[in-house]
Amino acid sequence: MNSGLSMSRLNLLLALALMASALLLVKSSYEARRLVAAIDGARADQQALESERQRLESERQARATPLRVERLARDKLAMRTAGAAVTLYVVLPEARP
Repeated sequence: MNSGLSMSRLNLLLALALMASALLLVKSSYEARRLVAAIDGARADQQALESERQRLESERQARATPLRVERLARDKLAMRTAGAAVTLYVVLPEARP
């Protein structure tokens, strides 16, 4: 009879170990799915940021063209291109040692 009692204790212990193992498997599976979803979200964010960076870079290049800068200087700042008629040369007196 003692053998039957120890066998049922062993079965109970194995059943508990099986249940704990199943719960850990479910938990790790859930955690893996959550991490995969987080990685997918991060990749989507990365692609959105990269496309935004490219858009801003092309916009910056378009704004820095010499013709655009010249037009803005002329229209908004009332500047004009320096020509021979408006150029003033400064002559420094010779430095004496």
